[in-house]
Amino acid sequence: MQSAKHAGRGVVAVRKKRLRKKRLRKNRSWGFDPVFTGIVLLSAFLNIFNIWKDQYANAYYTAAVTSMLQNWRNFLFASFDPAGYITVDKPPAAFWVQAAFAYVFGVHGWSVILPQALAGVGSVLLVYVLVKPAFGKTAARLASLVMASTPIAVAVSRTNNIDSLLVFTLLIATWMLFRAVRSQKFLWLLGAFAMIGAGFNMKMFQAYMVVPAFCLLYLIAYEGGWKKKLAVLAAATAVMVVVSGAWATVVEVIPPENRPYIGGSRTNSVLELAVGYNGIMRLTGMHGWGAGPGSAQDRRQMPAQDEGARPDPRQMPQGGENVPDRLQGQQEGSNAPAPAQMPPDKSGLPGAVQGSRTGQGSAPGFGGGRPQGRGGGAFGTGQPGPLRLFQSELSGQTSWLLPFVGFACTGLLAGVSRKRPLTAKQKETLFWLAWLVPAMAFFSVAGFFHHYYLIMLAPPVAALAGAGWVELWSQYRDRDGWKMLLLPAGLLATTAFELYVLQPYQRQIGISWSICIGAAGAGLALVLFIAATIKQKPAFVLALAAMLVLLAAPLYWACTPLLYGVNYTMPQAGPVQQGFGQRPGIGRGPGSGVNEKLLEYLEKNNTGEKYLFATTDANTAAPYIIETGKAVMAMGGFSGSDPVLTVEKLKQMVANKEVKYFLIPSVSGFVGREGGAAGEVLEWIRANSTEVPREEWQPNVIQSVPGGMRDGRTLYKIKG
Repeated sequence: MQSAKHAGRGVVAVRKKRLRKKRLRKNRSWGFDPVFTGIVLLSAFLNIFNIWKDQYANAYYTAAVTSMLQNWRNFLFASFDPAGYITVDKPPAAFWVQAAFAYVFGVHGWSVILPQALAGVGSVLLVYVLVKPAFGKTAARLASLVMASTPIAVAVSRTNNIDSLLVFTLLIATWMLFRAVRSQKFLWLLGAFAMIGAGFNMKMFQAYMVVPAFCLLYLIAYEGGWKKKLAVLAAATAVMVVVSGAWATVVEVIPPENRPYIGGSRTNSVLELAVGYNGIMRLTGMHGWGAGPGSAQDRRQMPAQDEGARPDPRQMPQGGENVPDRLQGQQEGSNAPAPAQMPPDKSGLPGAVQGSRTGQGSAPGFGGGRPQGRGGGAFGTGQPGPLRLFQSELSGQTSWLLPFVGFACTGLLAGVSRKRPLTAKQKETLFWLAWLVPAMAFFSVAGFFHHYYLIMLAPPVAALAGAGWVELWSQYRDRDGWKMLLLPAGLLATTAFELYVLQPYQRQIGISWSICIGAAGAGLALVLFIAATIKQKPAFVLALAAMLVLLAAPLYWACTPLLYGVNYTMPQAGPVQQGFGQRPGIGRGPGSGVNEKLLEYLEKNNTGEKYLFATTDANTAAPYIIETGKAVMAMGGFSGSDPVLTVEKLKQMVANKEVKYFLIPSVSGFVGREGGAAGEVLEWIRANSTEVPREEWQPNVIQSVPGGMRDGRTLYKIKG
């Protein structure tokens, strides 16, 4: 009996010892990795260096953060203005994070950019953590390096646009999903789907791009019968829906008169904003969504500028996140210089033009509607079709390694058979592929998106490129039949594609880039083709060198936001950004984007009104909100197209002494742009106001175009 006890204790001791050794090996495998540390530092440099020189960033969102810090009501709704007149056209979750940083560090360009910059670095860390367990350290290193070097990921992380935070959130959800699969605990699965719901409260349906991948991995990797799997998946989906709709439900149950108007919607509804402008319109390109922004009811022309120049409506911004720093006369890949005849104000656009969503079709509004576009190609995003991501307009942002990813997936899935269960590598490959392919399909046909949305492709491209290189190397090393040719073939095909991407930029960056990458990439690939008897170690070095050669051009593209400055509201990477430069300084005075004399006049003559003044659109109002922290009314929301204000409502506001001054276009400057309720409101203002003499609110010397100067705008004061 006693010996049996001793024997039992001995077995337990042996098991504990083995467990300790297993944990020790696991801890060692996650120990200090100097190569990965260098990659993280590279990512931090690319995302953070010199952001302290960025001043307002995207002024539309920075103004909202300024307002959100003033009271909890503004914070809850992500109100654009301190008075809570209208919200920004996105849910508030990401702006809550920005507001928290601004609360600690103050409202600066860098403080609202920092959360996105850190999220970009965090995404590099998470890609490493996600890839390493199944594919190994080398694959994880390469994947994290690809993620860090993805040009559009760096460009958008250096702004206060929220896509970098969204991707970081979805990668956290992925980590929780992988934990659920490996531990077979459904609570992790519920958490993963809840995080997708959190992503919905950042950019709505864009977060749902990963749902097919999540469902697929759960179904193929989670143990149990189909009834159990479907029941758990239904529960997880319900959690996602509940979390997604939590903020919208709170907003919808609050009476409209007790909250701000929902910016970007036609009916003051979060549901309509999600399904319409941030949903179906993204796919259809603004076609056929009732009478909302972008419908074909109202065809307007842009107002003429001082020199008589008329902006190309195809280049005009579409939404709150979409105003270019300077009105771009060129598309990515072209050699045409950016137009210089329109001096920038703080938001980067002439006052009468900035923030406008006008195009071939637009809804009635103060400042025009969102553009219908031309099948998605109107904003430098190429023409719809299966090869859209390979067109010069988009290929430099995140497509550099897509050919290699195709070869990598072939190698990774070559052993899939119905007769054998899927390995962990194959399951995770299918997961990343199920993230990548639907996203590629969407961007191939979508009518309304911008370059920086392509950050959604960065994680799966990075994971598949890193994991795929290791797998293809193993097949090449082991002389695994036809599969040994996948590595050199993938390297050669990707080299050829990168030469195609570089070709339109040879005048800007020189032909040496093409020569060096072409010679090195093709040369190394050809050596691998013919070196059937080469020794293993030299072959490994050659294969790794070829992969690093393929990362040289995207890494340079990722550096361009540091070299040339970044377009804060429509970020993209590449030499095309040269000449856009940094924004002017944040302080008052020349270059601040604020008409100092106008501000001085308004502050001096304010007699207790809630609003310092009212104007047509948010981008005219934003600099004054940031500078003063005072309420400025953007009557029609971001571009002036939101149907917020009626004549009767304005009459009541004037009677309540809420607003007295209006900075709006003169009749001659906006002929043809006004219609519907917005036109009636502007006509009522002109009929019931007097013009303030220009010498009282405009400086004598005009060197820039801050709000209200040289753009046909006039300052009106209500009579009486």
